Amino acid sequence: MKNIIKSILKITIISQLSFLSLNVLASQTEPFEKLQSKDKIQIDIISDVVCPWCAIGYKRLSQAIDELDIKENVQIQWHPFQLNPDMPREGQNANKYLMNKLGLTKDGLMQNRQRVTKLGEKSGFKFNYFEEMKKVNTFNAHILLDYAKEFNKQTELKVRLQEAYFGEKKDISNREILAIEVKKVGLNVAQAMARLDDKEAIQRVKDHEKYWRDQGANAIPIMIFNHNIVRMGANKASEYKELLAELIAKDK
Repeated sequence: MKNIIKSILKITIISQLSFLSLNVLASQTEPFEKLQSKDKIQIDIISDVVCPWCAIGYKRLSQAIDELDIKENVQIQWHPFQLNPDMPREGQNANKYLMNKLGLTKDGLMQNRQRVTKLGEKSGFKFNYFEEMKKVNTFNAHILLDYAKEFNKQTELKVRLQEAYFGEKKDISNREILAIEVKKVGLNVAQAMARLDDKEAIQRVKDHEKYWRDQGANAIPIMIFNHNIVRMGANKASEYKELLAELIAKDK
Protein backbone atom coordinates (compact mmCIF):
# COMPACT_ATOMS: atom_id res chain seq x y z
CA MET A 1 0.00 0.00 0.00
CA LYS A 2 1.40 3.34 -1.11
CA ASN A 3 2.16 6.46 0.92
CA ILE A 4 1.16 5.03 4.29
CA ILE A 5 2.43 7.22 7.12
CA LYS A 6 3.32 5.81 10.49
CA SER A 7 1.08 8.08 12.53
CA ILE A 8 -2.45 6.73 12.82
CA LEU A 9 -5.26 8.76 14.24
CA LYS A 10 -7.36 6.93 16.80
CA ILE A 11 -10.79 8.46 16.70
CA THR A 12 -13.58 7.58 19.07
CA ILE A 13 -16.93 8.08 17.44
CA ILE A 14 -20.41 8.09 18.91
CA SER A 15 -22.84 6.12 16.81
CA GLN A 16 -26.55 5.61 17.34
CA LEU A 17 -25.90 2.25 18.91
CA SER A 18 -22.44 2.18 20.41
CA PHE A 19 -18.94 3.59 20.66
CA LEU A 20 -16.56 2.54 17.92
CA SER A 21 -12.80 2.97 18.02
CA LEU A 22 -11.71 3.37 14.41
CA ASN A 23 -8.13 3.65 13.18
CA VAL A 24 -8.04 5.94 10.17
CA LEU A 25 -4.94 6.53 8.10
CA ALA A 26 -4.29 10.26 7.95
CA SER A 27 -2.66 10.23 4.54
CA GLN A 28 -3.64 9.69 0.92
CA THR A 29 -3.66 5.89 0.78
CA GLU A 30 -5.38 3.16 -1.14
CA PRO A 31 -8.30 2.73 -1.55
CA PHE A 32 -8.61 6.53 -1.44
CA GLU A 33 -8.66 8.24 -4.81
CA LYS A 34 -6.83 11.51 -5.33
CA LEU A 35 -9.00 14.60 -5.35
CA GLN A 36 -9.91 15.81 -8.81
CA SER A 37 -9.46 19.34 -7.47
CA LYS A 38 -7.84 20.67 -4.33
CA ASP A 39 -10.83 23.00 -3.99
CA LYS A 40 -13.25 20.11 -3.49
CA ILE A 41 -14.25 18.55 -0.19
CA GLN A 42 -13.57 14.81 -0.32
CA ILE A 43 -16.14 12.59 1.36
CA ASP A 44 -15.43 8.85 1.52
CA ILE A 45 -18.43 6.77 2.57
CA ILE A 46 -18.11 3.18 3.77
CA SER A 47 -21.51 1.55 3.49
CA ASP A 48 -23.63 -1.33 2.24
CA VAL A 49 -26.54 -1.14 -0.19
CA VAL A 50 -28.89 -2.98 2.19
CA CYS A 51 -28.05 -0.86 5.25
CA PRO A 52 -31.05 1.34 6.18
CA TRP A 53 -28.95 3.75 8.25
CA CYS A 54 -26.64 4.21 5.27
CA ALA A 55 -29.58 5.30 3.13
CA ILE A 56 -30.79 7.72 5.80
CA GLY A 57 -27.29 9.03 6.46
CA TYR A 58 -26.67 9.82 2.81
CA LYS A 59 -30.03 11.55 2.45
CA ARG A 60 -29.16 13.76 5.41
CA LEU A 61 -25.71 14.49 4.02
CA SER A 62 -27.26 15.32 0.65
CA GLN A 63 -29.69 17.69 2.37
CA ALA A 64 -26.80 19.50 4.05
CA ILE A 65 -24.95 19.80 0.74
CA ASP A 66 -28.06 21.19 -0.97
CA GLU A 67 -28.74 23.71 1.79
CA LEU A 68 -25.18 25.01 1.54
CA ASP A 69 -25.39 24.94 -2.28
CA ILE A 70 -21.98 23.27 -2.56
CA LYS A 71 -22.74 20.26 -4.75
CA GLU A 72 -20.05 21.30 -7.24
CA ASN A 73 -17.53 21.61 -4.41
CA VAL A 74 -17.97 18.10 -3.04
CA GLN A 75 -16.52 14.84 -4.30
CA ILE A 76 -18.01 11.62 -2.92
CA GLN A 77 -16.46 8.19 -3.18
CA TRP A 78 -18.25 5.04 -2.00
CA HIS A 79 -16.37 2.13 -0.45
CA PRO A 80 -17.54 -1.48 -0.10
CA PHE A 81 -18.63 -2.99 3.18
CA GLN A 82 -20.89 -6.02 3.50
CA LEU A 83 -23.06 -6.26 6.58
CA ASN A 84 -23.48 -9.95 5.82
CA PRO A 85 -20.43 -11.14 3.84
CA ASP A 86 -21.36 -14.78 4.39
CA MET A 87 -24.93 -14.36 3.17
CA PRO A 88 -25.73 -17.16 0.67
CA ARG A 89 -26.52 -16.13 -2.89
CA GLU A 90 -30.16 -17.10 -2.45
CA GLY A 91 -30.45 -14.82 0.59
CA GLN A 92 -32.45 -15.33 3.78
CA ASN A 93 -35.80 -14.12 5.05
CA ALA A 94 -35.03 -10.69 6.51
CA ASN A 95 -37.39 -11.03 9.48
CA LYS A 96 -35.97 -14.35 10.64
CA TYR A 97 -32.40 -13.26 9.98
CA LEU A 98 -32.65 -10.01 11.95
CA MET A 99 -34.62 -11.51 14.81
CA ASN A 100 -31.92 -14.14 15.21
CA LYS A 101 -28.98 -11.77 14.75
CA LEU A 102 -30.29 -8.98 16.99
CA GLY A 103 -32.17 -11.14 19.46
CA LEU A 104 -35.44 -9.35 18.76
CA THR A 105 -39.00 -10.55 19.04
CA LYS A 106 -41.31 -10.02 16.05
CA ASP A 107 -42.90 -7.06 17.85
CA GLY A 108 -39.48 -5.61 18.59
CA LEU A 109 -38.43 -5.92 14.97
CA MET A 110 -41.63 -4.26 13.76
CA GLN A 111 -41.14 -1.36 16.18
CA ASN A 112 -37.60 -0.93 14.94
CA ARG A 113 -38.76 -0.87 11.33
CA GLN A 114 -41.51 1.63 12.08
CA ARG A 115 -38.91 3.94 13.57
CA VAL A 116 -36.59 3.54 10.59
CA THR A 117 -39.48 4.10 8.17
CA LYS A 118 -40.49 7.35 9.90
CA LEU A 119 -36.91 8.61 9.94
CA GLY A 120 -36.64 7.71 6.27
CA GLU A 121 -39.77 9.70 5.45
CA LYS A 122 -38.38 12.75 7.25
CA SER A 123 -35.16 12.43 5.26
CA GLY A 124 -36.88 11.86 1.92
CA PHE A 125 -36.25 8.12 1.60
CA LYS A 126 -39.00 5.53 1.24
CA PHE A 127 -38.76 2.23 3.10
CA ASN A 128 -41.27 -0.36 1.94
CA TYR A 129 -40.70 -3.35 4.22
CA PHE A 130 -42.71 -6.49 3.50
CA GLU A 131 -43.10 -9.94 5.05
CA GLU A 132 -41.21 -11.85 2.34
CA MET A 133 -38.32 -9.36 2.18
CA LYS A 134 -34.92 -11.04 2.00
CA LYS A 135 -31.48 -10.12 3.24
CA VAL A 136 -29.36 -10.62 0.15
CA ASN A 137 -25.72 -10.94 -0.78
CA THR A 138 -24.45 -7.53 -1.98
CA PHE A 139 -20.99 -8.41 -3.28
CA ASN A 140 -21.97 -8.10 -6.95
CA ALA A 141 -23.59 -4.75 -6.24
CA HIS A 142 -20.28 -3.52 -4.81
CA ILE A 143 -18.42 -4.70 -7.91
CA LEU A 144 -20.80 -2.68 -10.08
CA LEU A 145 -20.35 0.36 -7.84
CA ASP A 146 -16.60 0.01 -8.31
CA TYR A 147 -17.19 -0.04 -12.07
CA ALA A 148 -19.51 2.97 -11.90
CA LYS A 149 -16.76 5.01 -10.24
CA GLU A 150 -14.86 5.04 -13.55
CA PHE A 151 -17.72 7.04 -15.10
CA ASN A 152 -18.60 9.29 -12.14
CA LYS A 153 -21.82 7.31 -11.72
CA GLN A 154 -21.16 5.81 -8.29
CA THR A 155 -23.56 7.93 -6.28
CA GLU A 156 -26.28 7.66 -8.90
CA LEU A 157 -26.03 3.86 -8.96
CA LYS A 158 -25.77 3.61 -5.17
CA VAL A 159 -29.00 5.56 -4.68
CA ARG A 160 -30.73 3.60 -7.45
CA LEU A 161 -29.83 0.27 -5.82
CA GLN A 162 -30.94 1.48 -2.38
CA GLU A 163 -34.28 2.59 -3.78
CA ALA A 164 -34.70 -0.66 -5.70
CA TYR A 165 -34.07 -2.80 -2.61
CA PHE A 166 -35.84 -0.84 0.10
CA GLY A 167 -38.60 0.84 -1.88
CA GLU A 168 -39.34 -1.36 -4.87
CA LYS A 169 -39.06 -4.88 -3.40
CA LYS A 170 -36.27 -5.87 -5.80
CA ASP A 171 -33.67 -8.57 -5.19
CA ILE A 172 -30.44 -6.73 -5.93
CA SER A 173 -28.41 -9.94 -5.76
CA ASN A 174 -30.15 -11.07 -8.95
CA ARG A 175 -28.02 -10.38 -12.03
CA GLU A 176 -31.01 -9.59 -14.23
CA ILE A 177 -32.20 -6.98 -11.73
CA LEU A 178 -28.70 -5.52 -11.47
CA ALA A 179 -28.49 -5.23 -15.26
CA ILE A 180 -31.76 -3.30 -15.32
CA GLU A 181 -30.61 -0.89 -12.62
CA VAL A 182 -27.24 -0.37 -14.32
CA LYS A 183 -29.03 0.55 -17.55
CA LYS A 184 -31.23 3.06 -15.71
CA VAL A 185 -28.21 5.13 -14.70
CA GLY A 186 -26.79 5.13 -18.23
CA LEU A 187 -23.93 2.66 -17.88
CA ASN A 188 -22.92 0.11 -20.51
CA VAL A 189 -24.75 -3.02 -19.38
CA ALA A 190 -22.52 -5.55 -21.16
CA GLN A 191 -19.31 -4.01 -19.82
CA ALA A 192 -20.71 -3.62 -16.32
CA MET A 193 -22.01 -7.17 -16.06
CA ALA A 194 -18.74 -8.56 -17.42
CA ARG A 195 -17.04 -7.10 -14.33
CA LEU A 196 -18.94 -9.55 -12.15
CA ASP A 197 -16.77 -12.35 -13.55
CA ASP A 198 -13.56 -10.35 -13.81
CA LYS A 199 -11.01 -11.79 -11.36
CA GLU A 200 -9.16 -8.48 -10.98
CA ALA A 201 -12.36 -6.56 -10.23
CA ILE A 202 -13.49 -9.21 -7.75
CA GLN A 203 -10.17 -9.14 -5.92
CA ARG A 204 -10.09 -5.33 -5.85
CA VAL A 205 -13.44 -5.14 -4.08
CA LYS A 206 -12.39 -7.86 -1.65
CA ASP A 207 -9.18 -5.99 -0.89
CA HIS A 208 -10.97 -2.68 -0.36
CA GLU A 209 -13.45 -4.19 2.05
CA LYS A 210 -10.66 -5.95 3.94
CA TYR A 211 -8.81 -2.64 4.14
CA TRP A 212 -11.67 -1.02 6.04
CA ARG A 213 -12.18 -3.99 8.33
CA ASP A 214 -8.46 -3.94 9.10
CA GLN A 215 -8.80 -0.27 10.06
CA GLY A 216 -11.40 -1.25 12.67
CA ALA A 217 -14.63 -0.64 10.80
CA ASN A 218 -17.38 -2.84 12.23
CA ALA A 219 -20.47 -0.66 11.89
CA ILE A 220 -21.73 1.56 9.09
CA PRO A 221 -22.19 4.12 7.67
CA ILE A 222 -18.81 5.72 8.17
CA MET A 223 -18.10 9.04 6.48
CA ILE A 224 -14.57 10.42 6.26
CA PHE A 225 -14.20 14.09 5.35
CA ASN A 226 -10.94 15.16 3.71
CA HIS A 227 -9.29 11.95 4.93
CA ASN A 228 -9.13 12.88 8.62
CA ILE A 229 -12.53 13.83 10.03
CA VAL A 230 -14.78 10.86 10.75
CA ARG A 231 -18.50 10.69 11.37
CA MET A 232 -20.07 7.39 12.37
CA GLY A 233 -23.73 6.53 11.92
CA ALA A 234 -26.52 8.57 10.37
CA ASN A 235 -25.82 12.02 11.83
CA LYS A 236 -28.38 14.80 11.67
CA ALA A 237 -28.43 16.96 8.55
CA SER A 238 -27.65 19.96 10.74
CA GLU A 239 -24.50 18.24 12.03
CA TYR A 240 -23.27 17.48 8.52
CA LYS A 241 -24.08 21.05 7.52
CA GLU A 242 -22.08 22.48 10.41
CA LEU A 243 -19.06 20.33 9.57
CA LEU A 244 -19.19 21.14 5.86
CA ALA A 245 -19.49 24.85 6.61
CA GLU A 246 -16.37 24.62 8.78
CA LEU A 247 -14.45 22.87 6.01
CA ILE A 248 -15.51 25.49 3.49
CA ALA A 249 -14.41 28.28 5.82
CA LYS A 250 -10.98 26.69 6.26
CA ASP A 251 -10.44 26.61 2.51
CA LYS A 252 -11.08 30.33 2.11
